[in-house]
This record gives sequence, structure tokens and C-alpha cells, in this order.
Amino acid sequence: MSTTPFRHGRLARFFTAASLALGAALAPLAQAADALPKELRLDYAYYSPTSLVLKHFGWLEQSVGEGSKVTWTLSQGSNRALEYLNSNSIDFGSTAGLAAVLSRANGSPIKTVYIASRPEWTALVVAKDSPIKTVADLKGHKIAATKGTDPYLFTLRSLEQAGLSKNDVELVHLQHADGRTALEKGDVDAWAGLDPLLAASQLQAGSRILYHNVNFNSYGVINVTEKFAQQYPQAIDKVITAYEKARKWAQENPEELAQILSKESGLPLDVAKLQLQRTDFSNSQPGAEHIAALKAAAPILVTEELVRKGVDVNAVVDQLIEPSFSKQAIAGR
Repeated sequence: MSTTPFRHGRLARFFTAASLALGAALAPLAQAADALPKELRLDYAYYSPTSLVLKHFGWLEQSVGEGSKVTWTLSQGSNRALEYLNSNSIDFGSTAGLAAVLSRANGSPIKTVYIASRPEWTALVVAKDSPIKTVADLKGHKIAATKGTDPYLFTLRSLEQAGLSKNDVELVHLQHADGRTALEKGDVDAWAGLDPLLAASQLQAGSRILYHNVNFNSYGVINVTEKFAQQYPQAIDKVITAYEKARKWAQENPEELAQILSKESGLPLDVAKLQLQRTDFSNSQPGAEHIAALKAAAPILVTEELVRKGVDVNAVVDQLIEPSFSKQAIAGR
């Protein structure tokens, strides 16, 4: 008598049992990849108005319900947001796009998953009575700038365009608010300003914009770590969806947006309005436009030796920008 049917039956039962065991083992991992963390940690920043809207209305808290606690941390600049992100103090960090490129190029495993705004939030400014008239006139002078932020990188690009380098000036590394104070007290000759402090200095101290160039401003972006993106894709979807609600509200309610910005930052309403006049909320989907802009800006990171030798910064930009989360969240609404 043949034993083949018996053997086939045993093999079938064996593989069925093995498959069920494997499935049971992998199920918790699949659930973990989809579940929300017990705590969702976001930053908010005065240079990121939609983060203020989101925090103000509590839309993310409503979306996640009791499944996840939402906590907020103030970022005073891209450098701080990146420090918090890289030290695992927050899960979502608001930064300038080029600052995120710099961080990724120097080994930080982050991904840009959303475009919060297209601002012209930085410029080189001098005191109202300063004799300095051009960027070239800054040679030999002190410039306050926050290292690792868009204003700092804006300064380097502006100097380069004027035929100068960072070695031709004295860069004084101060956080944004301290840079404003240093300019207005006369401790530095120029300041790489950032809104809303830039707008405040213009309106309150008469500080004069020496040089501005919207193309030297990179986008306001939202970043996460690669580990978080792999583990909590559902959380990213929730956050981007909430940010989209905040962005659309900001577009439709400019007066109320200015009031929220003024209240959160503690600055007068006219300052908030000036900042928002320079902020475009129209395109939140990371894509070719943003990749091209960052690649155009990236050479300054190499020429000023801000990244390790041999780093392909164009490849870094490609690795940084991750459009899939936004496509899913935006298309699904």
C-alpha cells in the first residue's frame, strides 16, 4: 500500500501549523507598525504658523482620542528642533528644508514628510542708521546668526553671491532672539533675522533689510526619524491630516491666524501680519519643486565645508524627501 497520501497529509498539516505560528509571531509586529504610540510628541514654533493653529484648536488631540497623549515642545529655531528630534525628545520637528538637509548629510537619519509653508522668513538686516549699504560692505564686520538654521545658510549664500566667504566676516553664533538684541544694542553690525523676530525688529526698532532673496529661503518642513516612520506610519498619517486641516484654515482665516500668532509669540498684531504677508501656504506636498530648490542650495554646504568630505549632497536630498506619507494623507481627504 502507498504511504504517499499519508505523508502529504502530515506535510500539509505541518506547513499549515508552521504558517499559523509564523503569522501569530508576526502579528504583533504588524500591529505595532500600524498602532499609535502612547504619546505623540510634536514641536511648535513661531516661525511655523500652522503648528500654532494645530496646537491652538487641539485638532490632533481630537483625532487620536484617548489612544495617544499629545504633548507640545517649543522650538526656537531649526537647530533646536533637530536637537530635540535627534535626542528622541520629540517625534515631529519643524525646521527649514536646508537645515534638514544639513542634518541628514551629517548623519541624522531623518525624513521630511510634509511642507508646512513656503516662507520668506529670513533676511540680512542692519540697524536703521547703519552705513552698510550692500552685502559686500559686510566684509570685516560682525554678523549674528544661528548656526544650522536657514538664516545662517542664507547668510553664507548671500556672502558667496557677493564674492565673500564666512572667513571674510565674523559670524557670531547667537540664538535668533539674542541675535536681534545684539543688533539693536550695536554689539553686531548685521543680523541674519528670522520671522517673527525679524518683522518685530523692523517695526519696533526700525531695523533695515540689507538683503533679501526669496530663493535663498528654504521651505518650512516637518521631519520625523526613519525609525519612527517605520514603526508608526499611522501616526504620521494622523499628524499630516491634522496639519492639512490647519493649513487650509490658515489660508481661509488670515486675520484670525495673525491673532493666534500674535498671542503665542507675545508680539504685536502688526508684527504677526507682516510675517504672514511673507508666508505662502499653497503647496504642502513634498515633490520635485522642493527637491530642485534644495539641490540648488546644497552646494553651499560643500563649499563652506559644513558636511563631511565625500558626501553626495544631491543624494542626501533624495533620501531626505519622502512624499509617500503626504500623498496618502492628502489624497485620502
